[in-house]
Amino acid sequence: MGIKPDQHWMRFALEQAHLAAIEGEVPIGAVMVYKNEIIAKGFNQCVAKNNAMLHAEVVVIEQACKVLNNYRLNQCTLYVTLEPCMMCCGALVQSRIARVVYGAKESKTGCVHSHLNLLEQSFLNHKILITSDVLKDECQNIMIDFFSKKRKTIKVE
Repeated sequence: MGIKPDQHWMRFALEQAHLAAIEGEVPIGAVMVYKNEIIAKGFNQCVAKNNAMLHAEVVVIEQACKVLNNYRLNQCTLYVTLEPCMMCCGALVQSRIARVVYGAKESKTGCVHSHLNLLEQSFLNHKILITSDVLKDECQNIMIDFFSKKRKTIKVE
């Protein structure tokens, strides 16, 4: 049997995370899949563009909306290497995304499962299917490696 579809698409998100690390950004990558095709891809750009809102998910949602010429992404699946934060969960609900697949949990700011379970709240007008822990180890390791290298470059005075 071949590679599972979620793992296949998550590998593309991991490629984006690696690009983020090269750029000095926190290595979170994402891709948007529509009708079995990647229509948007990206990574965190907060540092490069001095904009706290440019998380990988937001970058990819914006691209996908332009590609489809619609703010509703109700036939799309977002693959992201790290559990979305509160801001990104809001963007996912507002864009009416069909499904979110993420790699590693985020113990500090994760709001899909780690803290607030935001996407599963009964008061929301849109329900999103969620799959977690896809290529979890690879997604965790890129974060661990990035911050380990970053700590080594900080000079202790």
